[in-house]
Amino acid sequence: MSLQLNITNCKCMSADEHPPPGFVDVVPRQSLMVPWHSDIYMKPAMQDDLLLLFDVEDGAFPADAQPLQQTSSPDEEEITLKASHLQQLMHDLKTAQDRADHAQEQARSLAEALKTMKAGVHKFMTEPAEPTTSCGAAGAAPVNAIKRLTVEEDEAYFSSYADYGIHGDMLKDRVRTESYRDCMYKNPEVFRGKVVLDVGCGTGILSMFAARAGASQVFAVDQAEIIYQAMGIIRENNLEDKITFIKGRLEDVTLPVEKVDIIMSEWMGYFLLFESMLDTVVVARDQFLAPGGKVYPDKCSVWLVGVADSELWQQAVGFWDDVYGFSMSCMKSGAVEDAHVEVVQADKVITEPCKVKDLDLNTCQLTDLEFTSNFTLRCCGDGELTSIVGYFNIGFEAGCSRQVHFSTSPSDPPTHWKQTVFHLETPIAVSDGMTIDGRIQVKKVIGDPRSLQVKIRVGLRSQMYQMR
Repeated sequence: MSLQLNITNCKCMSADEHPPPGFVDVVPRQSLMVPWHSDIYMKPAMQDDLLLLFDVEDGAFPADAQPLQQTSSPDEEEITLKASHLQQLMHDLKTAQDRADHAQEQARSLAEALKTMKAGVHKFMTEPAEPTTSCGAAGAAPVNAIKRLTVEEDEAYFSSYADYGIHGDMLKDRVRTESYRDCMYKNPEVFRGKVVLDVGCGTGILSMFAARAGASQVFAVDQAEIIYQAMGIIRENNLEDKITFIKGRLEDVTLPVEKVDIIMSEWMGYFLLFESMLDTVVVARDQFLAPGGKVYPDKCSVWLVGVADSELWQQAVGFWDDVYGFSMSCMKSGAVEDAHVEVVQADKVITEPCKVKDLDLNTCQLTDLEFTSNFTLRCCGDGELTSIVGYFNIGFEAGCSRQVHFSTSPSDPPTHWKQTVFHLETPIAVSDGMTIDGRIQVKKVIGDPRSLQVKIRVGLRSQMYQMR
């Protein structure tokens, strides 16, 4: 039942005011008392309504639990519970204790792991590295970071080689492509009747060179989608009876033969080792190359040279000193962290070159593909040293009566590899005959082994560079 009082147009009067003329008291005063003052309205509509009987403070206990009996002083209360409720409380207490013990054990384990990790980091930072030789690090087993990558983790790398443009650039690089061709065509006795493995075949150009040079069978392996175009190219040139394509990562595939006689691969990246494809070639050699077999190219070396190119340095680094009238010099340290791939003009070279790494692909190990080396650059002119430039040389030598070589140095014909430029944050004044001592460290980036981290010290200045 709902009661409503309409007070529209009502006027309140004080008790001693007289009602206005026309006011009629039609309702007796006693009848204006609210009706629910009577006790009859205190009776519930539903007798024994459970909601009215529920006590919030007692609701946490089971319905059959006996009320708490105070048998002692408030400081030493004793309670009486049913056995079932006591068992439940004991079970809950034991569960909570077990969880606490488990959490404590986990905390202890984490503390031990953290202690071990700290000790390992301290050892890594304070102990000198073990010396390395051409056969790898002393006492260390080679670790193949590339092989540990999953196909999904390596997808970005292989996807980049599905693009037609990158293959066009490589094929148009005559220094690169003709060197491989000349190695095979000028040394047919090395390839005649041999089984050849082409690692990272791309469009299949090296496989076709090998087939034309007399190879009895060529197995061409590539994970990139470009392999499907390569299959069509082989059919166009009627070489499908000699060349067999296998799609997949070399580390994961099974060849139709147990061993091959020759491994041919164009694996070189910027600064030789970028992209870490050489790791895959070493795996192929160790797994598939027959005794006495050959890997081509087989000789590689990494070189450094000093450059005085203020214009190139200004574009990359000095630019930040004055940006439309504003100084942004705090950006310079970040700007020099990235190595730049550029064609360096030969007349900008201000030092003699210095070799910092030699590799023989028929014998080198995975541990050789990260290295540290001292270097000395002898200046051949006066000026400001703005950058250290890296490049590499390649040789096809083993068993070849007519050896083939090429270089990616600034003084040689340009290639698609260009040169790798490591800008100094602050140029160094040099003079003719002056020597510059330094140290270079090349390592794979942890978590991204196809990228490189290069640390170069020139005199007392050290800088870290990323190639990614």
